[in-house]
Amino acid sequence: MLLGKVIGTVWATRKDEKLEGLKLLVVQHIDLDLSLKKSYAVAADTVGAGVGEIVMLTTGSSARQSKLTEGKPVDAVVSGIIDKLDVVEKK
Repeated sequence: MLLGKVIGTVWATRKDEKLEGLKLLVVQHIDLDLSLKKSYAVAADTVGAGVGEIVMLTTGSSARQSKLTEGKPVDAVVSGIIDKLDVVEKK
């Protein structure tokens, strides 16, 4: 899984029929210190995430394992909204 911040939504009136009904979000990847990276993903939302929220992203074939995305042509899915992130850094 990856960490990301939802920065937008994707509206596509013409798309594969298996994507009908899925909310698509633009997610910018982040580091553990919540700093933004320069990489992005378009992810199907399975948890009701919104712009500005920090989320867990599941990618690859695992993205098609959720109830909403099974058998659908997705490569990334928002699989959780993060309430708090605690990282213990060893030196």
